[in-house]
Amino acid sequence: MRRLAPALLIALAVTTAVSADDVKIERLATCQDSWLDFKEDPAKSKAFAEAFMASFNQKGNGGTFTPKTKVLVAGLPVVEAHPESVGMGVGFSVVLDAPFATARPAVEKVMGRPLKDCEKGDGMQMCGLEIAEKKTLMLMSDEAGTSKQSLLGCYYFYAK
Repeated sequence: MRRLAPALLIALAVTTAVSADDVKIERLATCQDSWLDFKEDPAKSKAFAEAFMASFNQKGNGGTFTPKTKVLVAGLPVVEAHPESVGMGVGFSVVLDAPFATARPAVEKVMGRPLKDCEKGDGMQMCGLEIAEKKTLMLMSDEAGTSKQSLLGCYYFYAK
């Protein structure tokens, strides 16, 4: 198994991590907790990384992890977690086993406000919500709405 990169340890920081339960994963994926807030505390980063690895299996040599047991975010099943980066952003994201039309209202309920900045193009549909400077929540799926999965994540250095 590949050794966890320091960026992963930082990206997985949360206030108190006893296990990588649904709430902690959800809080990272929705920008409610952030390594930007806790990057100066390596003990918290390490504790959460260890709990995360106890709950997720690394898929191959890349940055994709699959849950060992059922994990929910916004009440929807997680099929993969990406704790470092996906494409254009550095952050924490999960692939939800739900189409965009189902995932969007579930995420909006968790956030307590609607997602904004929605657009379609290049085969994708996405909505974003700027949480704070350098913290953007993104929900993405295929443009046609036929995919049964959606990507939800908190990106810290999102390239607009």
